[in-house]
Amino acid sequence: MTQPVPIKIYPRLTSGRFNTIRVALVVLTQLVFLGLPWLRWNERQAVLFDLDRHQFFIFGASFWPQDFVYLAALLVLCALGLFWWTTLAGRLWCGYSCPQTVYTQIMLWIERLVLGDHKARRKLDAAPNSAGKLTKKGLAHGLMLLFSLWTGFSLVAYFTPANQLAGSLWQGALGPWESFWILFYAAFTYLLAGQLREKVCTHMCPYARFQGAMFDRDTLIISYDGQRGEPRGKQADKSAGGCIDCGICVQVCPTGIDIRNGLQYECIGCAACIDACDQVMDQLHAPRGLIRYTSAAALEGQTDIKPAWRRPRVLFYSGLLLGISVLSVVSFLNRIPFKADILRDRATLVRETDDGWLENSYSVRLINSSELPQRFVISVEGLPGIRLATANRPVALAATATETIGLRVQVEPQYAAKGAHDIRFVIRSLDQPGHVLQEKSSFIGD
Repeated sequence: MTQPVPIKIYPRLTSGRFNTIRVALVVLTQLVFLGLPWLRWNERQAVLFDLDRHQFFIFGASFWPQDFVYLAALLVLCALGLFWWTTLAGRLWCGYSCPQTVYTQIMLWIERLVLGDHKARRKLDAAPNSAGKLTKKGLAHGLMLLFSLWTGFSLVAYFTPANQLAGSLWQGALGPWESFWILFYAAFTYLLAGQLREKVCTHMCPYARFQGAMFDRDTLIISYDGQRGEPRGKQADKSAGGCIDCGICVQVCPTGIDIRNGLQYECIGCAACIDACDQVMDQLHAPRGLIRYTSAAALEGQTDIKPAWRRPRVLFYSGLLLGISVLSVVSFLNRIPFKADILRDRATLVRETDDGWLENSYSVRLINSSELPQRFVISVEGLPGIRLATANRPVALAATATETIGLRVQVEPQYAAKGAHDIRFVIRSLDQPGHVLQEKSSFIGD
């Protein structure tokens, strides 16, 4: 049975191999998130989502709204990857890389820096208000708010160029939307990571509730070896590594649970209890592993542990991940590096030219989605003798540029009876032979 969780938790600082991995991932994720907006690529920001121009840059690739299928594929792969990893090794995402865990860890570092260790923080909170207490608290929360504003600025810098955003901030000329989103994201970072912390994981995150459905008997989870550890306390066999009931595993837990009570949905899989218990075992000169990553089957003494390739859930998720990944990569590598939008002029559906031909007008929006300049030629097909009214001259577009041109299409009356007729515009790249794009449209006859 789960023990009641205290209202406020003061996690004890721990060290060890898993804590080293967790700290490294905190640093890595923040270097990526906070640093990417400042990285330059081809004389522009390496990662930029330009909503005004409906254009998105990710290093050497540029994307348009028509490419949202790749975003959908990426989101599906992320979800399946989370399910696959959970089936293999439980909640490692929660314990090591989830933004809530990462930012909570950073807020705890700030508190330890200003307010001291877990005992000092608990003592300070219990003390009556004083100038010293308010000063320390104010400094800690001020630093947390400053970091939260930094994260808000970094988020907006993915949508407004970082250099431009920094200049506007320095001059006090931030736009209303930039100001709103910086403050909005900063407020939620401070609220969720600085104040609510573990309550987000235990009460707000839906993953905590359904992740157990993805476990099987061979999933690696953090577990306490009851056969080795019980009975606890003075009766424990210290030389064999029995539990001495020191309680350190509970003190270091960021969600305040006792892992010795079995698997609980509050456990985020951070392995702080493993590091703490291993340190105690080292002091007792006893073997490590009283608390460890293991499976339910291994705890029960089963020797026939199934490898990953014999587990149906792992195979199912692996097959989906591989299939969607291959399809997405093949589709991306074979995509045509330019796009076109065809819009027929609806103001004048059809007109007759001086030589008696029927004519429709069109607006053609050409998009060069590559990082190189390109030249294009446009032709039209679909009806006998169909032609463009103007000479078919190449259209030159700079890298990632767009241009809208007007075209007039003409057809002899005997081939264009009254009504709509299917035609298609053919756009060819002169600089990348073999890339041909066909866009359907209609010709209105009379």
